[in-house]
Amino acid sequence: MTTTSETWRPPTEFAEDLRERYGLECPPLWGTPRHPDRPSLGPKLWKVMTKLGAPPMPWQKYVSDVALEIDPDTGFLAHRENGLSVSRQQGKTELYLGAQVHRANAWPRQNIVYAAQTRGMARQRWEDEFWEKIVTSQLARMARIRKSNGNEAILWGRTRSRMGITANTEKAGHGPPLDMGLIDEAFAHEDDRLEQAFSPAMLTRPMAQLWWASAGGTTKSVWLNKKRERGRALIEALFAALAEDPNAPRPRTCYFEWFAPEEMDRADPATWRATLPALGYTVTEEIIAAELEKMDPAEFDRAYLNRTRKPTPPTDPNVPKGKWLGRIDADSKPVADSVALAIDVSQDRKRASISAASLRPDGRVHLEVVAYRPGTDWVVPAMARLHKLWKPVAVAIAAHGAPASSLIDDLVAAGIDVPKDKEHPNRGDLAVMRSGDIIEACGQMADAMNQGTVRHLDQVPLTAAVNGARTRRNGDAWTLDRTSSLVDISPLCAVTFARWALLIRGPHVIEDYDVADSFA
Repeated sequence: MTTTSETWRPPTEFAEDLRERYGLECPPLWGTPRHPDRPSLGPKLWKVMTKLGAPPMPWQKYVSDVALEIDPDTGFLAHRENGLSVSRQQGKTELYLGAQVHRANAWPRQNIVYAAQTRGMARQRWEDEFWEKIVTSQLARMARIRKSNGNEAILWGRTRSRMGITANTEKAGHGPPLDMGLIDEAFAHEDDRLEQAFSPAMLTRPMAQLWWASAGGTTKSVWLNKKRERGRALIEALFAALAEDPNAPRPRTCYFEWFAPEEMDRADPATWRATLPALGYTVTEEIIAAELEKMDPAEFDRAYLNRTRKPTPPTDPNVPKGKWLGRIDADSKPVADSVALAIDVSQDRKRASISAASLRPDGRVHLEVVAYRPGTDWVVPAMARLHKLWKPVAVAIAAHGAPASSLIDDLVAAGIDVPKDKEHPNRGDLAVMRSGDIIEACGQMADAMNQGTVRHLDQVPLTAAVNGARTRRNGDAWTLDRTSSLVDISPLCAVTFARWALLIRGPHVIEDYDVADSFA
């Protein structure tokens, strides 16, 4: 059996185009494709970066080439917004500097404003990095700096353009019309006040652009998280539209995100190669390995895999998650004639799980998430195929009142029947679990984790569900609680239900089944 998480992936021709155009071997998971019929000012920005002492890497060429596309119908920049979500130490600062210097010299009287976490941080980067790179470059004679507090600017004499800084406040960007606003380290912004301040100042500027960039943040990074969610949706919709019509209209926002989904192992160099576009250019695998050794795993994920850092789950006294890692067996496999399957659906119905439990020859129970995917429309067809392939002991599902119960009628219509005789069920029948059954199953699973009678593969969705699970009281007992849990626990619910079905139905349909083996 194989876990399926199904993170969205762009079409293969997208990566092939990036490789052919830019030599980019690490494509983003979400990225706006280059419009083949639009001219671009990207190559001019590349020359600027080279003069600043930082020749562009393939990923920087790609992002800037798309961001600076020209709409041939208007002669203006095709994109009003450029969003970039990429891990730390990948060359974002050099790209941002190059973009500002290019803008300042491409058109006259450009007003460019840069913002970071705070005004102090913006000034430090503006003075210690931006200006230092300019003053030591081939462009030094073209610019001068004004450092007076509140009126800081890098001034370009030929075009009379200025590069300034601002604070993260509602008044940021107020004043003269704004041609280019840059929001750096977006993870630190907990609301959209800066964007709301920049946007009105750009309304009268037909070539205006908002650039924002950041590595992953935390659950408090509200603005960044919304931007990432919208950017992903925009890219997925764009590729769907282009598949139907290569000339489909394109949005005025471009977006780029390098990201490692949870199912990718943080310690695997293949994960780094798929996530860090500067690997092999300015950073090495040895450096990333050293960072992994010294950093907290959650912070490593945020900084280098571009994952959102989530709060450390509080301990629930009823879920023995401390025992979970000790129950890993990477070589564990299901036994063909003793597999029970189960279905569970998240409370918001955004994801669903199919899991399996199987009695091994050593008496332990193998637990596995077979499929974990968005939505619910795939569940019944997938279960029908698994049912035919594995001829399971039973298919467990929570009764009416649980999110998955809406699938029961469709499962019956697909040929997975409710037992006609509850005392003598047939192999493969549904095991519809009532409230008491679920309470029993939860308690049994906790005991099995404590006693070591289960084994699992350390699959990311399941381990995350164990770590984030919360419970609620039900009389003197307890049950898993979808509402208060910190993550979607449908993978854990499904393996819990599958194990219960294996123990309850196994004696009826498996020859020589000894329920005592499950407690060995």
